[in-house]
Amino acid sequence: MRRAYRKEPTLPDYRLGITSPIVTRLPGVAGEWEATAGIAELADIAAAADELGFEYLTCSEHVAVPTAIAAQRGGTYWDPLSFFGFLAGRTRTIRFLTQVLVLGYHHPLEIAKRYGTLDTISGGRVTLGVGVGSLREEFDLLGVEFGGRGDRADDAMRALRASLSASEPEYQGTHYEFGGSIVEPCAVQQRVPIWVGGRTSRSLRRAVELGDGWVPFGLGRSRLREMLDAVEVPHGFEVVLGAGPLDPEDAEGTAAELEKTRSAGATIVGVTIRASSADHYIGQLRRLAELGLKG
Repeated sequence: MRRAYRKEPTLPDYRLGITSPIVTRLPGVAGEWEATAGIAELADIAAAADELGFEYLTCSEHVAVPTAIAAQRGGTYWDPLSFFGFLAGRTRTIRFLTQVLVLGYHHPLEIAKRYGTLDTISGGRVTLGVGVGSLREEFDLLGVEFGGRGDRADDAMRALRASLSASEPEYQGTHYEFGGSIVEPCAVQQRVPIWVGGRTSRSLRRAVELGDGWVPFGLGRSRLREMLDAVEVPHGFEVVLGAGPLDPEDAEGTAAELEKTRSAGATIVGVTIRASSADHYIGQLRRLAELGLKG
């Protein structure tokens, strides 16, 4: 009698980005190993992800999380510019996604200069994930006005579009106005992708009207599908939805989770990966890639 072997499922050419471990440690999500891991482990992980063809690595931004809130949101948030600047020289193709920069914490020209420099260093691999911010206590700590932040964010996005790839940017808006100055280096990409984070219908409208993609969080798949069906998404617009934590050793469960995420409207899936060490994490990346990354 011939023995029947169970065939592992193959993913249908997914585009997968990585929610970076170590640099952001969320309670209940981060593994214990991440508390003692550092830049050496991150460099190895980034090199493996780059080699395997993953779309991007992420890094979030919080400047100062109040102690009372850290138990819920976490207190470890590496600075994205420092993190990505280090990895730019150790990778070749993987992109660097800020997920997300809080627009109200920065002048648009500050972002244009800093991330234009990173785009130059990395050979055009920056994607700006931006958001309006939701942590009032952090706004207060930084002396930034919390009220009206949505309108300021809209104007900041328009200002960024006018300045990211321009050596002599000019802009006149409702909150920002500049011209007659040189900002060099600027981004080498003719159009730096700007993806908008958030979980509201307004964030999706902001993304469609002013950005190139949407990176929502904290929403169920059915709600995401409803929100996307309610708008006309432009051609080439990216919908970046999260999945995980995934255990690629469970190939069947991983394939099902990713397919559900794509069915909700994802053009790219941002994965969180379950692992017990940096070496195990790299092994999990390889298993995930073997299931079928889009080449």
